[in-house]
Amino acid sequence: MSTMESPAYVFTVPILVMIILLLVRKNKTKTLNHPPGSYGWPFLGETLDFLKANKEGKPEKFVKERIEKYKSKIFKTSLMGETMVVLGGTSGNKFLFSNENKQVTIWWPVTVRKLLGPGLVTSAGEEAKIMRKMLSSFISPDAFSRLYIKAMEVVGHHHFENYWQGKEKVKVFPLVKLYTFKVACQLFMSIEDNNEIERLSAEFNIFLKGLISIPLNLPGTAFYKALRGTTAIRKELLQFVRKRKEALEHKTSSPSQDILSHLLSCPDENGKFMSELLIVNNILLLLFAGHDTSSVTLTLLIKRLAEHPQVYQNVLKEHIEIASAKKDGEFLSWDDIQKMKCSWNVISEVMRLTPPIMGAYREAIVDINYEGYHIPKGWKFYWNTALTSLDPEIFPNATILEPSRFEGAGPTPYTYIPFGGGPRMCIGKEFARLEMLVFLHILIRKFSWKLCVPNERIIYDPMPTPVEGLPVSLQPHSS
Repeated sequence: MSTMESPAYVFTVPILVMIILLLVRKNKTKTLNHPPGSYGWPFLGETLDFLKANKEGKPEKFVKERIEKYKSKIFKTSLMGETMVVLGGTSGNKFLFSNENKQVTIWWPVTVRKLLGPGLVTSAGEEAKIMRKMLSSFISPDAFSRLYIKAMEVVGHHHFENYWQGKEKVKVFPLVKLYTFKVACQLFMSIEDNNEIERLSAEFNIFLKGLISIPLNLPGTAFYKALRGTTAIRKELLQFVRKRKEALEHKTSSPSQDILSHLLSCPDENGKFMSELLIVNNILLLLFAGHDTSSVTLTLLIKRLAEHPQVYQNVLKEHIEIASAKKDGEFLSWDDIQKMKCSWNVISEVMRLTPPIMGAYREAIVDINYEGYHIPKGWKFYWNTALTSLDPEIFPNATILEPSRFEGAGPTPYTYIPFGGGPRMCIGKEFARLEMLVFLHILIRKFSWKLCVPNERIIYDPMPTPVEGLPVSLQPHSS
């Protein structure tokens, strides 16, 4: 063989091998039974349809239409630039929640990861377990009794005096958001200045609108605005962290004062302290999670109580009975909260009808065979909250408010999932329950109300939001 022929031979053989491997791989892929579905447009996929359903206030519509189209409760799509599989029904929820860290792990769209950064919600496996343990002492019944109930009640009374009392009409949603955000700021970081809280709250509203959006960092887009809003929030939170660090060093603050002091003072089980950045990210998450889901649920609760006078009367009766057993000036106790069973059944039914979160995501960490379909490692999953909670086969008369569904044992497992499920179930579930019940205890004994816009439209942005802010006319109770 001549020296001129050798290089051609050297290059030709690897190319032929690559072509053969690609053909084999392509043929193998064809034989794999992937779920039915469509990837939609390049880059965008079916994201626009997904977001459109949210704007219409029906996030389950995107999933339902495709289940009907493909005659399958499992289908593939492309959302936010990712190949995604949607698992419908109770069995899909059970599979995802019971296989955490075995076959699937937590995953979030790039918008969520970039806005929230590394922290509790975006971490997985052992790292997530360690972080949850560090926060566990602040979300226990003992902490609720010792640290939270009285503070929530005090904030609530001040809130109603400043923003509701003496008003003929109010817009419920922005006022409830202000209350829940103040509770979060005070309990997590001991911030009490109203101007500081209102400024932070405005920045959080900008941040929230970019969480589930098209990840385009261009001027004018929701994601662009949210990135800048989050940068401003982080700068402020970092200042709080450094001031508190200094106060702890000078012993002018206590390690048990609030969650911020706890995270700065206490190492994890391996003796490692959180970095300032990680603390900022976790406080950012807690401020977000500690008020937004509660805000939308309380707003929709007020809407439903106005629409159902008998349910309102049942709840009012429960709270009058609890209050009548207290001495003048005596605060609620943990035992009082446990007596609010009727109230919690109503709140649970409100969340069933309009879940505060539309769903969440997982990632396959191994190749998965689910109901005969092959789902490759690296593909993403999406589960939708309302798909089961509004299913008439699971909940008869599914669109009707019936709090009695939650009496006794309540709904079948994996059918009602407003807080998720499995090891990743919302860590703040009991905090949210406490916050909502305390607010309701004060509100319902002060006022009855009527809707100013009876058929006000609800959109998901990304959480259920009344487009007019839910204006109501107030009727104070005579003492």
